[in-house]
Amino acid sequence: METTTIERAESGGGAWLINHLPTILWHRRLYVIISFVVLFLAGLITAFTLPTLYRSSATMLVESQDLSTDVVEAPGAGKIEERIAKIRERVLSRGDLISVIEQNDLYPTERRSKPMSYVVDKMRKATTVGALSGDIGSGGDNKSDVIAIKMDYDYPDPAKAQAVMQAYVTQFLRMDSEQVEDQANLTVRFLTDQASKLQSQIQAVEGQITALKASNGSALASAGGPAFVDTGSYTAQIANLENQNRQLLSQSNGTGGDSALSQAEAALAAAQAMYSDSHPDVIAAKERVATLRRAQGPGSVGPSASVQEQIRANNAAIAQLNAARNAAVGRANASMAGQARAPAIMERAMQLENQANTLRAQYKTIADDLLKAQSGARLANEQRAERLSLVEPPNLPDTPHWPNRPIVIGAGAAAGLGFGLLLALLIELLNRPMRSPAQLQAMGLPVLGVVPILQSKPGKKRFSLLRRKREPRLA
Repeated sequence: METTTIERAESGGGAWLINHLPTILWHRRLYVIISFVVLFLAGLITAFTLPTLYRSSATMLVESQDLSTDVVEAPGAGKIEERIAKIRERVLSRGDLISVIEQNDLYPTERRSKPMSYVVDKMRKATTVGALSGDIGSGGDNKSDVIAIKMDYDYPDPAKAQAVMQAYVTQFLRMDSEQVEDQANLTVRFLTDQASKLQSQIQAVEGQITALKASNGSALASAGGPAFVDTGSYTAQIANLENQNRQLLSQSNGTGGDSALSQAEAALAAAQAMYSDSHPDVIAAKERVATLRRAQGPGSVGPSASVQEQIRANNAAIAQLNAARNAAVGRANASMAGQARAPAIMERAMQLENQANTLRAQYKTIADDLLKAQSGARLANEQRAERLSLVEPPNLPDTPHWPNRPIVIGAGAAAGLGFGLLLALLIELLNRPMRSPAQLQAMGLPVLGVVPILQSKPGKKRFSLLRRKREPRLA
């Protein structure tokens, strides 16, 4: 029996969708079934057509140095994370990867059809390097908590995957050992060079200080007080000797001798005591004495030999006293000049001494660091410093790592079921059929009655999946 059908109507809310969800799913079951079957088959085909990859893995332990850091400081090779990052970049460099690819005949199909850069990038993506951390005993002391390094490589051939991983591990261990040793030896060489330069600078500054003190010793010695020279004693002794010469001359000429001649001879003796015989004053004094003697006549006699000998001795003593007095005066003048230069000399000496002290302090610091670096270099050369050690060698995989076929098939089935449900609900929302009298009442329309659907051939209707079930019609 046919009844009129209301195709679309405005509903008062979405509660009807939840109330009639079982009916909706039953009426739209074809959409759900078809979507489920299609995506399930797609997942099944994908699971068995994806390339099979085997994963070879290896683990390297980060071992600390054998001696405590309180005894020997660790060689300065940087943090373990930085070392691993540097080694990884070197191991996965283009040249090293090409060498490994050619040695193990990897990716033959890609090498025939693709450029080498594509093959290298594919190998890099198939390689993973990760750090394993441990929180036990960290204590928040800002130390690295990396305890191990894990490496993986994926390839369709399990034997080649193991061979490549073995090459990776060998390069990692060798480069880590070389990096630690090179860093420790470089530190020793650098500090040794710095210590030698500081020693040369210290010796040069100390030489300048010694030369400054040697060349200005008198000035520095007289810097403590004023220069004082007593020349009175020299002058008194010279005057006494000159009086003796005059007295000797007077006695040798007699009591009634010519006073002028005596004075001339005394002046000559004084001049001879001070100057040499070629000095103009001595020559003039001799000429005056000779003139006065000629004026006295042939009967005049000069001083006796003994008197002349005494006068010469007195003149020699006078000359020595004059020389000593002049030397004392010279030393006094030099001392005064040195006192004038002493502040500048002492300031320069103090600057050089401060420079030497600074260099000595730097040398002490460098020497301490050099001793520590030498100890660390010895640890590194003897393989006792912080290092990587192989704890899990590369394994030969016996089961594929990718793809996980049950997960792929299950994901396809779940996606098909979910897509089918969403498609059924979307079609229901677009069509909006009338499924209960309450929908009409919500629109303000009276319900006159409900006419049931009568099926003339229930047997065939029951097994038909493609025929659309008629909905109840409301009048």
